Amino acid sequence: MKPFNRADRVGALIQETLSVLLKKSIKDPRLQAATITGVKMSADLKLARIYFVISDRVATQAEALEGFQKAKGFIKYTLAQQLNMRYMPELIFYYDKSLDHGFHIDSILKKLEQKHAQHHQPPEKEQ
Repeated sequence: MKPFNRADRVGALIQETLSVLLKKSIKDPRLQAATITGVKMSADLKLARIYFVISDRVATQAEALEGFQKAKGFIKYTLAQQLNMRYMPELIFYYDKSLDHGFHIDSILKKLEQKHAQHHQPPEKEQ
């Protein structure tokens, strides 16, 4: 039994190649802070769902999506050249909300921890 199927391998390869492409070749300021967090391929390899996050708050999700839409042709062409795939999948970009969700959960847990610490302080010793 194979540990990864072909779609997983192709997705990982697209993620790696696209990350390098973002870093070195794409000069759009809306994408300068974008990081590719994952690529999910359809089983037939005709659709690639590309997930990204923005590392600073200068660019918004909407601006980054616009940047990816504008650069989609260049990205697809460059990936096709570098990956030597018979068929280049359709690229769809999504903002990865899981990181924001994780930060939200973390802030809630910290608030609960602070409340718990305030209400359960040991009584002070009298002298």
